[in-house]
Amino acid sequence: MLLMTAEGEALVGGMANAGAVFRRGESVERPAPRNARALHAYLRALRVHGFDAAPAPVGLTADGRERLTFIPGDVALPPFQDWAMGSSALESVGSLLRRLHEAGAAVAVDSRAEWPSDLADPEGGTMLCHNDVCPENVVFRDGRAVALIDFDLAAPGRALWDIAMTARYWVPMLDPESAAALHPPGLDAAARLRILADGYGLPAAGRAELSGVIEQATAVCRAFVARRVAGGDSVYLQALAERGGWERWDRVQTWLVDHRKSFTAALLS
Repeated sequence: MLLMTAEGEALVGGMANAGAVFRRGESVERPAPRNARALHAYLRALRVHGFDAAPAPVGLTADGRERLTFIPGDVALPPFQDWAMGSSALESVGSLLRRLHEAGAAVAVDSRAEWPSDLADPEGGTMLCHNDVCPENVVFRDGRAVALIDFDLAAPGRALWDIAMTARYWVPMLDPESAAALHPPGLDAAARLRILADGYGLPAAGRAELSGVIEQATAVCRAFVARRVAGGDSVYLQALAERGGWERWDRVQTWLVDHRKSFTAALLS
């Protein structure tokens, strides 16, 4: 979504840089992460290896902002509409993530860079995971995912970790009560998890492990929110209050454990 401001067109969506991202013509200007130079090198390398479905770096400004190419298309914002939660959209997200991983596997991770640990895979890895493939960070055209944006939380990890994080947002891996707050009714989590895995082309070994990794990723996300809330971050304080507090997190984590076997069965059937 675009809003006109004195600084350009404000791009609406997401939580971390709310109100600080602007489109100016064919570029986007936003706060630069601390590891911007390493991240920009990674984004350029992705293009060399055939992945052009991410913003291309334009440069850094003297006042600590970055410029990236603007990618036209549609981005889903909460509450999520039916078009964004359809099966074909979900399958295309899995396919796009696989393309990212195939190109990213050929890009050496800069070990000197300070990759953020906020949502990083605790087990680490040899490729960069996006770590935040939520609906607000996927660009669609004609109902299919065509690009990923906002790589601020990218960090080394396993491909399966990135799939698990993506599943949390897109299936979504939430109990029905929690999912109903922002998603269309009647979504079948087990069936949708299978669609995502099929779109990605996830092998059987990964399917057998995915439910457990989703539980692990959910715990990491909860700890991330807890740190933000403890630090007095007003955006996360408000979101926590509006979405059911810690009781919701307890309910989601219990629901994941209770349904682990049915999720794995759906993935392997």
